[in-house]
Order: sequence, then structure tokens, then C-alpha cells
Amino acid sequence: MKKRILITGGAGFIGSNTCEDLIADGHDVVCLDNFITGRKSNIEHLMDSSSFHLIEGDIRNIEDCRKALVNIDIVLHLAALGSVPRSLVDPITTNDININGFLNVIIAARDAGITRFVYAASSSTYGDSENLPKVEDVIGNPLSPYAVTKYVGELYAEVFARTYGMECIGLRYFNVFGRRQDPSGAYAAVIPKFIETLLKHKAPVINGDGTFSRDFTYIDNVIQINKLALFTTNKTALNQVYNVAYGQSANLNDLFKEIKANLTVLDQNIAKIDCIHGEYRKGDIPHSLASIEKAKLHLGYAPTHNLKEGLKETVNWYYIYSTNNSQS
Repeated sequence: MKKRILITGGAGFIGSNTCEDLIADGHDVVCLDNFITGRKSNIEHLMDSSSFHLIEGDIRNIEDCRKALVNIDIVLHLAALGSVPRSLVDPITTNDININGFLNVIIAARDAGITRFVYAASSSTYGDSENLPKVEDVIGNPLSPYAVTKYVGELYAEVFARTYGMECIGLRYFNVFGRRQDPSGAYAAVIPKFIETLLKHKAPVINGDGTFSRDFTYIDNVIQINKLALFTTNKTALNQVYNVAYGQSANLNDLFKEIKANLTVLDQNIAKIDCIHGEYRKGDIPHSLASIEKAKLHLGYAPTHNLKEGLKETVNWYYIYSTNNSQS
């Protein structure tokens, strides 16, 4: 059935891709964004669609949240201020957006009579837990203000489910990558940053010796589980948190080699570029690997792209995007 879905942070990387996919499926989408990290260029191609509605507003303002929730059926709450390093520099703003903003959105959803509330959690919640793979019910102590804020969101969702009968589903994203991810700025994610740097024929910087590993997760896998969480009719899937990953990890050295190999096919000059090793980042955990068994069992999650497949599509997208921009 056609639904009207609010996506907070809908102009962001994950949000814009999910907006696009839901509209293609025949749903109406309302995007609430303040464009601190979201980009208007991400949703420009959706603006002429009668199924897409943009509200420029801030989740720190509860009246903006209430305005965005008029006639909404389901909420996908993605708006947040990401980045562990940014939260270490400015924990107050991270807290204000990720905790106070979260509370505003879920309260406004409750008051609007909305039952299904899907929200972006984070793999940073696992903190200093050394268990691998990461399973949802075993977490450690948080290592950054960002991790604290994302865990608080999970706690609020659990309380609202118990107290107000809401159907809350948290999605702990693991190192998502893909088209439209912002490569710019001090807090850019590693994959778009590597790609952009190599396309400029410069040497990317790896924090540390490159042996730290992550469960890199392609955007199409994330879109899939977003939709599964939004529309599941499985009662046992509700009021749970789920890992969103592929279930395999790769270290940063191997990641660099794979990106370089894909780009070299498109630009032979990249073959001779090597990386530079810098200092370790504060708050970084050495290794991250997710178990996705719970998501498979309750949501029917079946990721379609491994790291190699996702990187190939991502590199091609950035190459075309970079070429088009250089010609315009």
C-alpha cells in the first residue's frame, strides 16, 4: 500500500538514496533537513516529483518536527550529526542534535499518532567491546560523545515502545559507503575521501598503519534494510536493534589497494600513487565486524553487494560525477 513517509535527514547520503528508492516504489516522501550536512544537490532530481516534499527545518526545533509529521504514516529518522572526531571536538552540538533532536522527533511522532518509528543507530555503540563479530545484545563502554548520543537514542526508543506502544526499530549502520557520500571536509568518510584524493592524483592518508578493519557496507544493502524495517509485518521484528552490514571486514590497506585498482582501470596515472600513513585517530576502535544473523532472521535481510562489488559501482559513480563536474 502507498504510504506517506517522513525521512529526517533526507538530503543526506543515506537519506537521499532512500528517498529516491521509496518514490520509485510508489510512496510519498517528506524530507526534513536543515542542510548542515545534507546537500540540496542530493535531492535536486527529486524536486519536480509530486511524490517528494521538502521541508527545510531543524529537528532541534520541535515545531519543525510537528510540521513535518502532518499526515505521515511512518517515520525514518536519519538526521544526526555524524563523525566520532567531530563529536570529540564539539560534543555539545553533537549532543544537541543527536539526543535533543531525537527526542523531539519521537515525541512529535508519538503526538501525531504514528506507530512505526525506524531510526538510525550506530556501530559505535559497541564501544570498547572486543567481541567479534558484533552481536546486538553485547556492547561495551562508549569511546566518544557520538557513541554516547547514538546509544541514548536506542534507550529512548525502548522506553517509548514500552510506555507509548510505539513500534521502534533501530538500525546500527556499519561504515556505509556509495554514491553521493560527501568526500569533502575534515570529517569525510574514508572511501569517498580516498577516491576523491586519488582522482586528484594525490596520495591519500591512512590513519595508523592500515591494519584497522571495518565491515564496509554498500548503500544498496542499507536501502534494502531501511525498507524492510519500515514495512515489516513480523511482530517479532519490532522493538529491536539490528546490525546493518555485509558481515565481512577489510583492513584499510586492502581497501586502498582495491579502490586504487578500480580507479586505475579508468585512469592509468593513478597506478603510481601510493598512500601515506599518518597518526591514529582518537576514539577509533581497531576492528569491527558485524553479525547480521538477527537481521536475516527477523527482517529477511539479504545483502546484495559485497565490498568488492560495491566499490566497483562507487568508483564508477564518482569517476563519472568528477568528469561531468570538470566539464561543466
